[in-house]
Amino acid sequence: MTTTAADQAPGSSAPEPTDENVWLEEIYGEAPLAWVREQNARTEDLLEDADYVGLEGSILEVLDSTDRIAMVGKRGEWYYNFWKDQANPKGLWRRTSWESYLTDSPVWDVLLDVDALAAAEGEEWVFHGATFLRPAAGDPYRLALLALSPDGGDANRYREFDVATRTFVDPADGGFDLPTAKGNVSWLDADTLLVASTAGDLPRTASSYARTAVTLRRGDALSAAARLFEVPEDHMMAVVAHDSTPGFERTFAVDYIDFYNRSTFIRWDDAWLEIDAPTDVNLSAHREWLLFRPQQDWSHEGNTYPAGSLLAAKFEDYLAGARDLLVLFAPDAHTSLQSWSWTRNFLLLNLLRDVSSEIRVLDPSVPGVAADGAASDGRAADGGAWASSLLDACPPLHDVNAYAVDDEDEGPADGGAGDDFWLVATGFTTPSTLMRGSLTRNPAGTAGSGGGVAGTAGVVSSHAAVKASPSFFNDDKYEVQQHFAVSADGTRVPYFQVASRDLVLDGQNPTQLSGYGGFEVSRTPAYSGTVGRAWLERRTATSGGPGEAAHSRGGVYVVANIRGGGEYGPSWHRAALKENRHRAFEDFAAVAQHLVHRGVTSRERLGCVGGSNGGLLVGNMLTTYPELFGAISCGVPLLDMRRYTKLSAGHSWIAEYGDPDVAAEWEYIKTFSPYHLLKDGVEYPETFIWTATSDDRVGPVQARKMAARMQAMGIPNVWFHEALEGGHAGASDNRQAAALQARSQHFLWRSLAGG
Repeated sequence: MTTTAADQAPGSSAPEPTDENVWLEEIYGEAPLAWVREQNARTEDLLEDADYVGLEGSILEVLDSTDRIAMVGKRGEWYYNFWKDQANPKGLWRRTSWESYLTDSPVWDVLLDVDALAAAEGEEWVFHGATFLRPAAGDPYRLALLALSPDGGDANRYREFDVATRTFVDPADGGFDLPTAKGNVSWLDADTLLVASTAGDLPRTASSYARTAVTLRRGDALSAAARLFEVPEDHMMAVVAHDSTPGFERTFAVDYIDFYNRSTFIRWDDAWLEIDAPTDVNLSAHREWLLFRPQQDWSHEGNTYPAGSLLAAKFEDYLAGARDLLVLFAPDAHTSLQSWSWTRNFLLLNLLRDVSSEIRVLDPSVPGVAADGAASDGRAADGGAWASSLLDACPPLHDVNAYAVDDEDEGPADGGAGDDFWLVATGFTTPSTLMRGSLTRNPAGTAGSGGGVAGTAGVVSSHAAVKASPSFFNDDKYEVQQHFAVSADGTRVPYFQVASRDLVLDGQNPTQLSGYGGFEVSRTPAYSGTVGRAWLERRTATSGGPGEAAHSRGGVYVVANIRGGGEYGPSWHRAALKENRHRAFEDFAAVAQHLVHRGVTSRERLGCVGGSNGGLLVGNMLTTYPELFGAISCGVPLLDMRRYTKLSAGHSWIAEYGDPDVAAEWEYIKTFSPYHLLKDGVEYPETFIWTATSDDRVGPVQARKMAARMQAMGIPNVWFHEALEGGHAGASDNRQAAALQARSQHFLWRSLAGG
């Protein structure tokens, strides 16, 4: 491959390498799409055999199962759900009562049939959610803005919908109907929206997101709406939102400078007031509280708060200049904060301890308690300023998350659900269970009862199962183990292994290694009927040498928790940013080597799979560690790191990877740009690259170019497939999702297990 200086970008000090495949960057061009169709036909001829047909049908059966949990969200007295199945591939938006939901066969009130809407309007709508207008006190929730994507991409059309009449509010009668665009929408009041959008003549950032927010009055055109907020073009995006909580009504705007830096503003006396905090400290508000989560260690008023901690201050006091912060959570070497959720009176913290869930309940009304039981000076034995109790709901090697049912409802003393919470528990061999619980204060300060909170904080919880997913494979036959590999710099890297209980450690087990390693995204235990059926339960051909008993074996599934992710908080993520990106790849390679060292598998039997940033990960396994893998499945990937900032939303990821237009940064970026690392004379693993035409986040271009270059170099067994719709997920309905997953799984099995 030639890399001579050509087409230097304006203002750039980093020369552009020659790129023979630039013509494939015209996403909907006639010639590129002809190439796509040719590649699709070639790949389908290879993969779509009789085994594939059965596999796709088996996966679709999982996705379309009517026994799945219908997850709900509460608004007023109703519980809302969006549901897809075989009869409704685009889905139904529907609701039911709590009493009905508790039954085995809830009675659903269908509000919108998306398949019928698509047929009536001749548009392949994909439902992306609903945002309700808060009604006047005592009135039911009625008006909502529905986000509908024409192709499954990130750009949505927002349309006002009346759940009472089950119809869209006609624009001729003043109904809101916003053109398809990237952005966000928030209700200010019944006749006013706050809109950040790229529609029409509204400017967009270099990252392709909304740069400007406007105030849109009912009946007015978006183009004529008054400008409200704007960010510089080289920032990532503008977001506006109104908090309508009674008594705490506030309007916010956020200038997302990049993925990890933002400035937050509040509307104050008809002007924007910036909330004083470093841009790498995330802010969130709840009633009277303002929470802070620093991405890096924060030195503040003589104290240093570690990255990943959670801090609190009274909202009004902080705006008035007070700077005293309460420590609610401080991370340690094993424990990180993943998320939090407020009920009306309590704060739920979802933690990971060595990638297994732990949940704590904090009570703002009770000070933290020191180890001796005495009231402390604001720091409890577990590091928090508020009384903290462990929620007894998390078995080892499982993922359990708690979040509020409806924090805006009345509290339990008034008969409301304001302190109720959902618990969703899952594990690799444990089908998901939905539980509901409630938190109350115990004046006596005794330990919790009813299977909930232990300790002396005076919080009582009761929670019980509401719904459970069925088993889609014989999960009792499989065992989950956690192991630790040692990376190149000595860091211990955890990974999960799911395999048959009678696994033979002879290096001959077909093994699928999955990872992500970016954007502080954590890979946690999760039940997958697809993985169970398509990989764990699939069997190799019966074999046995002279004097040996004939036997077959199933697949081994492995998830690596490499740096770049969020499993150990922001520091784990930042350890693999920009010039340190190689650490994520070294971690993944270390896990691969550990699997071989332990006798689980061998190079010929080991494959890896990743999508999006995970596609970049496995692309680097392909080009930098080809000797470790027999096959690679690379989905919706970043691969051309020289031009990624110029393609789709790529400019928004400079904070993660660096800027290739800066010569000094290109020097390290080019070391993990798979498109530029391909070499002649290398024995590369069998490779399947897949993407979607309508992906407006990463886009299909990088996948196209990588496959084209590999094929032109004469590298054997390189396959490509591009779905024509489905957005970044690669699928907009269950059938498309089943086909996508079946192709990837079938390719890996054929390559690693021999059929």
